[in-house]
Amino acid sequence: MGASQSYTLRGQVTRLDATTRITLSVLALASGVYTYLGVRELLDGDETTVFLGAIVYSSAVSVAIYAFWSYLMRFMPHVRSGRGMLYLAMAIGSAMIIAMSSWLNASALAGSAALEQHLAVTTEAYQQKLTEAHENALAAQSLLPDIQLASQRFAGLSDQEARSGVLTGTSGSGTVVQLLRQMSNQLSGLQAEIEGSRQQVKTLFEQGGEHLATMRKLVSSQGPVAERSNAYGEEAVALSGLLTSLEQTSVAPAVRRAAEDLGRSFIAPISDGTDADLRDRQSRVVGTIEAAVKTQSQALATAADEILARPKVEPLRFTPLSAPEAVIRYARDFLPSWAGAISIDLLPAVLIFVLCIVQDVIRREEGEEFEVGDMSAGEMMRALRIQKKLKAAERSDDGDEAASAPYYGEISGPPREEDDIVQRNRPAGATPFPKTAAR
Repeated sequence: MGASQSYTLRGQVTRLDATTRITLSVLALASGVYTYLGVRELLDGDETTVFLGAIVYSSAVSVAIYAFWSYLMRFMPHVRSGRGMLYLAMAIGSAMIIAMSSWLNASALAGSAALEQHLAVTTEAYQQKLTEAHENALAAQSLLPDIQLASQRFAGLSDQEARSGVLTGTSGSGTVVQLLRQMSNQLSGLQAEIEGSRQQVKTLFEQGGEHLATMRKLVSSQGPVAERSNAYGEEAVALSGLLTSLEQTSVAPAVRRAAEDLGRSFIAPISDGTDADLRDRQSRVVGTIEAAVKTQSQALATAADEILARPKVEPLRFTPLSAPEAVIRYARDFLPSWAGAISIDLLPAVLIFVLCIVQDVIRREEGEEFEVGDMSAGEMMRALRIQKKLKAAERSDDGDEAASAPYYGEISGPPREEDDIVQRNRPAGATPFPKTAAR
């Protein structure tokens, strides 16, 4: 039963020899073609130089892959004591094949998609930067209610003092009224500056949105990705300029300076009352107003410092990538393409494992006879026939002459039937032995 199984396995290995060669050739050719498509994106120069360089490199890759796996298929199934070293050689060779071919195959399979992925990721980064710059530019708008309320409070006190003398007890337009109106006017000017920046920020943000819309359209549109990438780069440069402009339109620094000036530049006016009692009351009210102004100044300065403490938005710089670089950078997003590219190069390793398993099964089934049958069956049969001829010649009358000239060549004549049987049953890969003539 074991001999029958080993005989069947040997026959199948022999029949699949041509299929194995064709498979290796097709895989090596496919890898070479995709390598050509990938390496063409990396070469610079005129069309002829790029074409010849890509052809030479891809041809070298195809020949190297075919030779490497052919050597292993011929040797590894028949080696037992040193197979570990062959496995090491296969691992090193596989790593070299991946380094010189597989990543270029992946570039040919998914290069355009990887470039579009790069553009899409960059667009999202620009969107985030635009949003952050817009928020920073509008952050000073949060100070507007406090400034408006303080301005109205000073203006209201000024009107009340002028009508009824609510602060000094004496109505009319005097020192206190003028001071209150002065503070109200300063805060109103700061309020107008903040409100004026709002429209500028809105305009810049809308322009940035238009650039982003164009960039998204370039990512999703049809056509050569290289041309779209060039147009995308122009939009990215324009958007970077807008980000810088948005960062500069923030009025938080102006609010900070105005708040400091409001407290430091306060000059108490001289009381202009007609009598000493009124002048004394005016002086006390002016001191109270000075304290209120400094408190308001400190609050505005603190709020402006919080806005200025926000991290500044650094404009992005769009970096164009080649298809192989994009495939490597976004490898996680294209694992199926990587798997296919590597499988084209390393699939013969599976065939080698199958052959090793089959040869091990044949050895276990045939035992020690495997060595005889596989290595010297034909030679043994030939030696036996020569020995019989020599014994017959010794018994003849001219035995001395035949014994003095040993025969080492083939015996001519029609082939014997046992020769045909041995030829059909010889192991796969064994060298055919010459047929001898029937006695």
